[in-house]
Amino acid sequence: MFATLDLDIRPGSGIGMFELGTSLWAVIDMLRGLQHLFPQVEVKFDPDNSATTPVILHLRPHLDLLFSGYHQRLHTICVRKLREPHPPVTLRYKDTVVSSSAEPLVRVHVSRTFGPTYPGDELKYPGIWFSFDDDGVNEGFKGGITHLEQRTQEVKRIFVGQKSVDGEERDALDEVLQCPIMRGDISNAVIKIHDGVHFNFYSSPLLLHVRIGETTAQDLTIDLGPPSRVHHKEDERMTIHSPNLQPSEDDGSTDYFYNYFHHGVDFLISGQTHVVRKIIVHSNVPGSPLFQRYKRCPWQLEGKPEDDEDGTSSHFHCSYPDSSERDPDSPPRKHFYDKFEMISHFLSPRDPPPSMLLDRTDEYDNITLPSSTTRLYGYDGVILEVNEASQVVTVMLF
Repeated sequence: MFATLDLDIRPGSGIGMFELGTSLWAVIDMLRGLQHLFPQVEVKFDPDNSATTPVILHLRPHLDLLFSGYHQRLHTICVRKLREPHPPVTLRYKDTVVSSSAEPLVRVHVSRTFGPTYPGDELKYPGIWFSFDDDGVNEGFKGGITHLEQRTQEVKRIFVGQKSVDGEERDALDEVLQCPIMRGDISNAVIKIHDGVHFNFYSSPLLLHVRIGETTAQDLTIDLGPPSRVHHKEDERMTIHSPNLQPSEDDGSTDYFYNYFHHGVDFLISGQTHVVRKIIVHSNVPGSPLFQRYKRCPWQLEGKPEDDEDGTSSHFHCSYPDSSERDPDSPPRKHFYDKFEMISHFLSPRDPPPSMLLDRTDEYDNITLPSSTTRLYGYDGVILEVNEASQVVTVMLF
C-alpha cells in the first residue's frame, strides 16, 4: 500500500516541500531523508558540459525538478502522471483539493479555481501553467473538437516556475531570480592568489575576506557559523612532493579542516596557530567524484590588470547571467564555468604544468564512477583539480 503524496501548489513559489530557488545540493540532501516518499531519484545532465547546463532530478513517477545550469538553483517544477496510483498524488491549492487519483483535473476546473486567462493550448497563469500534453504527446485542440470536449480536457502536466518580470516569459535556460530562500548563501567568491577569498552573500551587505595566514578558526565561526564538520587531517600522501625534507614542529600532523558543505568551501587550519593555511572551493560538477558532497561555490579567480594578455578577457563575452561589461581598469577574472585550458593560460601563458592523477574512489570498495579520475595541476599559490571534460572541480589556494 502506497502512502499518498499530498502536495500544496504555490504559484511562483513552489510545490510541497520544494521551493523555487533552492540549491541542487540542498534538495538532494533533503531527498536522502525522504526515501519513503521518493525511493527512485534519477540525476540527468549533459556529461560534456555538466558545469554549465541545466540538471534535472526525476523523482519517479510524478515529479521533474529542473535546476539552472550556472547557479544550480531550482528553476521549474513539473508534476505529471496525475492519475498514477503508485503512489497516488493529491494536489491542493489554498487548502482545496484540485487533483487526486480519484478526481482528475480538467480544463473547466482549472478555470473555476484560477480564473480566466488567455486562450491557447495551455492554460497559463503567473507562476503556473497547465498542459494537456502527456510527456510530449499532443492532446491539445483537435479539428472538430466540441465545446464540451474542450471543457473536459484532462490536465496531464502542471508546471510551477517563477513569475515573469515586466510581462516577459521566463525561459527554461534562464537563471533563477534572487528570492528569499537564497538568503545567507554565497553569491560569489573572488579568489586572490597569495591572499585569500572574498565572499559575497545574497541579501546581505556582508563582505567576508578570509585571508591565508591571518584569519583564525574563531573568525570563521563568528562570520560563517560553526562548520558542518571538523575533520582532522590524516592524509599526508602529498608531503612526499614537498621540497622541505626536514621534519618541523608545524609539519601539518595536527592540522584540521573546517568543512562547510552547505557553502562549498573547506578551510585547512593550522593545529599550532589555529590560522587558515589553505582554502578549497568546490564547483559541484555533476558526474565528478565530489558531486553532491559540497554545494556549488560560484568562484571567480582574479588576476592583475597588467596580466590581462591576449585571450584572457574572452570570457567576459559569455552569456553568463551575472556578467556585464567589465571596467577596463578592473582586474580580469576567470570563472568556475571556464574550461581548464582557458584558466591555465590565464594563470601561466606557458604550457600547463605536469599533472598528477587522483582517483577519489581508491579509498572506497565497490564504488565505481564513469570518470572517477581527475588531474591535479599546480601553479604558484594554487592547485586546480580537473576532470576528463576539462572542467575545474576544485580550486585549492595556499
